[in-house]
Amino acid sequence: MRDLDRALADLGMIRGHMARVTEFRGYGPATIALTGVLALGAAMVQSHWLVSAAHAIASYLTIWIVTAAVSVTIITVETISRARRVHSALAPEMIHSAAEQFLPAIVAGLLVTVVLLRCAPQSTWMLPGLWQVLFALGVFSSCQFLPRPMFAVGLWYLGSGLTCLAFGQGALAFSPWQMGVPFCIGQLFVAAVLQFGYRATDDAA
Repeated sequence: MRDLDRALADLGMIRGHMARVTEFRGYGPATIALTGVLALGAAMVQSHWLVSAAHAIASYLTIWIVTAAVSVTIITVETISRARRVHSALAPEMIHSAAEQFLPAIVAGLLVTVVLLRCAPQSTWMLPGLWQVLFALGVFSSCQFLPRPMFAVGLWYLGSGLTCLAFGQGALAFSPWQMGVPFCIGQLFVAAVLQFGYRATDDAA
């Protein structure tokens, strides 16, 4: 029995290692591109229906948190379905590894939002930039099992986030385009990398 348990443990370790070193093909380019379009749509909604976001932080957060939640949901559903089809028996480990890389950035974004709202509301104008910087960190963490050009996506989000932090105060604070444009371009960039950036292999999706 001990030999069997040891063999099963070794098999689990091998599967986990394979999941960490194998290119993850569970993200669908079309779905990722759709989230970019959703970000641009959310920016348009804000520009038309929320005249002064600085005086309506709750409404501003509602627009973008709902947009993020919808995006995460459709990406998750597509990823689970696609990973099962592409990675077959290794799918659970691959999905777990992908979530393990990106989930900390999402959680950090939520916690930073709560802390600024409760402890430093005068600094909430920094949220768009901070969200993008944290998103960039999630992308960088995921680069190890995604196409190499994905590193450039991380640089895009890092640069756009730092730009928002540098110039987003005052009249530009909470501008819908601080979120809409970077995430629209960034997600379309991700979709292009996923579509064309994988190494040519026999098991390509």
